[in-house]
Amino acid sequence: MSDGNVSQLSVNTIRTLAIDAVQAANSGHPGAPLGMAPMGYVLWQKFLRHNPAHPEWPGRDRFVLSAGHASMLIYSLLHLTGYEAMTLDDIKNFRQWGYHTPGHPEFFHTKGLDATTGPLGQGAAMTVGMAMAEAHLAARYNRPQFPIFDNHTYGILGDGDLQEGINHEAAALAGHLKLGKLIWLHDDNQVQLDTPTDKAESEDTAARFRSYGWNVLKVEDGNNLDEIAQAIEQARAQSERPTLIQVRTVIGFGSPRAGTSKAHGEPLGAEGVAETKKALGWEYPAFTVPDEVAAHMNARARGAQLEADWEKLMADYRAAHPDLGKEVDALLARELPADLMAALPGYEEGGKAVATRTASGDVINALAKVVPGLMGGSADLSGSTKTTIKDGGEMQAGQMDGRNVLFGVREFGMSAAGNGLSLYGGLRPLVGTFLVFADYLKPAFRLSAIQMQPVTYVLTHDSIGLGEDGPTHQPIDQLAMLRAVPGAHVIRPADANETAAAWVMALEYDKGPTALALSRQDLPILPRNFDGVKKGAYVVRDAENAQVILLASGSEVSLALDSAAKLAEEGVAARVVSMPCMEVFREQEQGYRDSVLTPGVRRVAIEAGSKQPWYEWTLGGPVIGMDGFGASAPAKVLFEKFGFSVENVVKVVRAAL
Repeated sequence: MSDGNVSQLSVNTIRTLAIDAVQAANSGHPGAPLGMAPMGYVLWQKFLRHNPAHPEWPGRDRFVLSAGHASMLIYSLLHLTGYEAMTLDDIKNFRQWGYHTPGHPEFFHTKGLDATTGPLGQGAAMTVGMAMAEAHLAARYNRPQFPIFDNHTYGILGDGDLQEGINHEAAALAGHLKLGKLIWLHDDNQVQLDTPTDKAESEDTAARFRSYGWNVLKVEDGNNLDEIAQAIEQARAQSERPTLIQVRTVIGFGSPRAGTSKAHGEPLGAEGVAETKKALGWEYPAFTVPDEVAAHMNARARGAQLEADWEKLMADYRAAHPDLGKEVDALLARELPADLMAALPGYEEGGKAVATRTASGDVINALAKVVPGLMGGSADLSGSTKTTIKDGGEMQAGQMDGRNVLFGVREFGMSAAGNGLSLYGGLRPLVGTFLVFADYLKPAFRLSAIQMQPVTYVLTHDSIGLGEDGPTHQPIDQLAMLRAVPGAHVIRPADANETAAAWVMALEYDKGPTALALSRQDLPILPRNFDGVKKGAYVVRDAENAQVILLASGSEVSLALDSAAKLAEEGVAARVVSMPCMEVFREQEQGYRDSVLTPGVRRVAIEAGSKQPWYEWTLGGPVIGMDGFGASAPAKVLFEKFGFSVENVVKVVRAAL
């Protein structure tokens, strides 16, 4: 069979595996894979550097199917190119329990994926982070004749990806940074779920991307394999700009629903599948991979050679640059120094009060000296969030080795890029903004958790204590929102010492993101108890035969301590518990939890935010929290007016007892 014939047969194999799988599941999205198959084939067959036998190989190219509803495209490609974990049985059981073919691509569930996608726009934004990571690490570690970091990052996007607001944030940042190894292929089928795109938009996408500083190419016939290959070649040939390739395709190509919204999100039906296969000239039974296609598309030998060449390059690099080689190996393994605590600044009990955001800045700079992968930035708030790594340099086009990223006012794009930086491997990204603006980044925080990525979110100005900026800037519901995300750690430290411990917890936790909720106002220095903080909650002040336990986090721990002292004067014995991280405390053995929260003792919680998360711990006891959205006034006045005072705490405790 000629190369052209086997190529077309391969494209149609991708298409028919997709429609057979969707039909067997009786759910899914057949239209996009039918149209995208040619560009998927060309990219994976002719350009993508990957090794099916070692999906995590660091030297590989990165590929993200941002249009995650078209998941059968990538599952077909994984199977055909030789990924052992993607069997034909997996494809036959698309969207079923226990198989590697979930409805949308899930990073930790399926070997060979570089990201979890499905929420439109986020996959594309994560590729920006991946391209940033490659450029950053190349600038820091590559040496003449040793391009150890030298890969491209590819994404396939649909019209919906390009409509999402995050796409604008991410594309603008990529253009500003001149990420020349970033290539997006736009599945330009001009149809979305409800309607043709021209009923929902009238923008000039190409002009928009050119205004961002992108190179824009067009493929007029999405079935022309040579035209697609030429466009990718052109994109790879230049290094100064990211590239958008608009590939004109037909959704549901070959099916009776071709070119219509009906092809988007439902099976074609048995008759529709038969008609589609007839139109494609496909005469094989369902789920067939012709032998010539299996031989043609298997990438295991090519991938093994690519990885072997890279490993040889790494070995030579280690020999020529032994110190750098050790650092790169430790970086890629995400190794931490044996004793992170030794690197931390110390704060003496009773010393000068320090805002936890300020302490966090001190800790970041101390840790940056011993954790080379620590880097990141904020959404135009570095001075306020204290996220700047001093002497770390700024990441800018032409100086990508900088460890400080100026993300601009792009909270969502920043956080999705943070996920991409982490997914690339080796780096330990931090992203910062005000806690109240967690609303803008929440979908990326959720994907950090789903993908189990250790991104650290530095969220400052953590309560009404920020004062005069008022309700729009005072977080009330945000802590409860973040605490509701499975697998995430939310830590609200009570002082500088707890902040230092919280940072160590964040770096040591590799199963999801950590959100650090930090104060603007100065807080008294408490006794240092790293072991207690690392267990999520601990006793700060005890009392013999305690009648009440005061639970608090953050700035309210000091209020609880003052209130306990006042209660003692009045003959009421109160224990004070700092609970910086509910999630970690919940994981402790019952014996430890009972030693902190003694069963049978009345409990009162204090936090200047939503009350809801605390009822789990008070067991029906009262919670002193916020029922509204705050106000504009000095912090001291606000705490007094909203009940965060010794007098009110004593009053509530007496009523509870």
